[in-house]
Amino acid sequence: MGRCGKVMGMFIDELTLHFKAGRGGDGVVRWRHEKGIDSGGPSGGNGGKGGDVYAVAVRDLGVLSSYRNIKVFEAGKGEDGYKNTKQGREGDDIEIKFPIGARLTNLETGHVIELLKDGEKVLLLKGGRGGLGNEHFKGSTNVSPKQSTEGEDGEETDFHVELLLLVDLGLIGLPNAGKSSLLNTLTSAKSKVGDFPFTTLSPSLGDYYGLILADIPGLIEGAAEGKGLGHKFLRHIERTKALIHCVSSENEDPIDAYKVVRKELKLYNPEIVDKPEVVLLTKIDTISEEEKKEKLKLLESVAEKVSPISILDDALIKSFGEHLTQNFK
Repeated sequence: MGRCGKVMGMFIDELTLHFKAGRGGDGVVRWRHEKGIDSGGPSGGNGGKGGDVYAVAVRDLGVLSSYRNIKVFEAGKGEDGYKNTKQGREGDDIEIKFPIGARLTNLETGHVIELLKDGEKVLLLKGGRGGLGNEHFKGSTNVSPKQSTEGEDGEETDFHVELLLLVDLGLIGLPNAGKSSLLNTLTSAKSKVGDFPFTTLSPSLGDYYGLILADIPGLIEGAAEGKGLGHKFLRHIERTKALIHCVSSENEDPIDAYKVVRKELKLYNPEIVDKPEVVLLTKIDTISEEEKKEKLKLLESVAEKVSPISILDDALIKSFGEHLTQNFK
């Protein structure tokens, strides 16, 4: 309950939460008190229904981080009934916010809910019914009922929550393929950049003229089986329109670098490799013109179209940006 998983700094994209709908209020035994009569008829009211639990989609990728220390989300209890056949007030519903793109799995039933639209509201658990007061049991053969019933418990279970980013283009590639630098150059994103593996510990987002780009942390061989960091973020590629596959010029064997990533994508979800793909030979400023031509030729033998790129070449960056807006907007 409240168990967190995959915590990356202040960014959380997976955790398990415990939800509890409200218990219904109890029915009560009450009697009418009329002037001159010692005991009137039954007047015990029913208990109020317990509050429901709802999920609401919001535009806040960091909202899951605020749930790290919450053990249980619980809706309000229904009030007990009153005299004069007055029903107790219903318990307050609880609305729990989740980022757009969240996938919630009921761990008891296996039922899956996906939140894909801003403001979308979905019922997760129902509150318990209120109990019955003694007035409910009055009949021709039971004119003075003394029985009432207790309210019922609300539904209660754990939900596993996963965030799948809703982005247009996913930047993929082995560690140090130049994804973060490219994202920073194209957008106002401030993704960490460094000359060592796994500089990026969580997906970084940027906006390029209305196109949302995500830098997916570096994949390595075996990522689909849980090695490295890539397995934590493969789910974020599922909903992208297209992939920008970065292969660094610093790789001695660019074909192998390309195939390793493609293999991991296919192992994770065969449908991902069918997405449109833009292949980039990055960091071409670090190699000679002859080596650039040789590596482009190698990549073109396994990929449909390959373009050279360098964040230091304004003309190439501009041309690539125009290609993105023309083909994916």
